[in-house]
Amino acid sequence: MNIEQLKTKYKKGVKVKLISMEGEPQMPEGLNGVVDLVDDMGQIHVEWENGSTLALNIDCDSFIVEED
Repeated sequence: MNIEQLKTKYKKGVKVKLISMEGEPQMPEGLNGVVDLVDDMGQIHVEWENGSTLALNIDCDSFIVEED
């Protein structure tokens, strides 16, 4: 998926649920968040319910989109 496709699919406000985030043990499975933006490198920046703003990397992190 290219960056423009990512920006279209993961628009601001999309709700996500974390399955796993590589190298970030403080980010537990099941953590909920809301997409803030997709940057020009294709990282999905998320405002997580634990206060973190770590970005998702689709190449190594796992998550699902939560439906309303």
